[in-house]
Amino acid sequence: MSTGIVVGPAEQTDAAAPAVPPAIDIRGVSHAYGPRKALQDVSLTVAQSRFTALLGLNGAGKTTLFSLITRLYDTREGTIEVLGHPIAREPGEALRLLGVVFQARTLDLDISVMDNLLYHAALHGIGRREARQRATAALQEIELADRARDQVRKLSGGQMRRVEIARALLHRPRVLVLDEPTVGLDVASKSTIVRHVRGLVRERGVAVFWATHLLDEVTPQDAVVVLHRGRVLASGEVADVVALAGASDMRSAFIAMTGGAPGELQ
Repeated sequence: MSTGIVVGPAEQTDAAAPAVPPAIDIRGVSHAYGPRKALQDVSLTVAQSRFTALLGLNGAGKTTLFSLITRLYDTREGTIEVLGHPIAREPGEALRLLGVVFQARTLDLDISVMDNLLYHAALHGIGRREARQRATAALQEIELADRARDQVRKLSGGQMRRVEIARALLHRPRVLVLDEPTVGLDVASKSTIVRHVRGLVRERGVAVFWATHLLDEVTPQDAVVVLHRGRVLASGEVADVVALAGASDMRSAFIAMTGGAPGELQ
């Protein structure tokens, strides 16, 4: 059993009400690299139409967990479901519902912004005319319509990240997972990315699972999962996690739970 603390709203108990699956449901997941355990009995849920922050220091296991969610790695211990679809048994349907932004840049630097988007759309079986319409609309939304024909390498880091988010949404997924999406960006670019993604939750009802080691990216209105050395230490509403740790704010709660020094977090 997990040793983590789970706090937050009570589960649905009305037998007559239809069950609403979480956006992501992870149960008893462990993963190792040889003898080293990267994740140990991880269980957590990401609610639909919510912003859930996966908070942990570098090396906590966030990227490993995202690699399992996106099937870069096979899940050998435990289960992962996306909106009720087990990724092990129904990978096509699960991944169709998922949009992904990896920590490392994954755009092709030598082709245009538009061609990057069209290529991704083709991988999802979207016809060229429809793909171009969606890509054009997406670039307008992120205020980069005037850069559609530019090579990606001519964009700034923040602009590249915005294109990656637009690309991840082209096939209209219901869940968006982002692994440290603001690392290496300046303050203005980071603010733009955070504001845009939170708008997706508010305006489109997209569920967001946002991995970060930056406490200033977590707000009191969020759900939060604290991951430390491959284990979930706590999950739930920010206020409940803070209260359970006997702390005054999320920074103090994180330090109390993990023993992490303030200098390790920003």
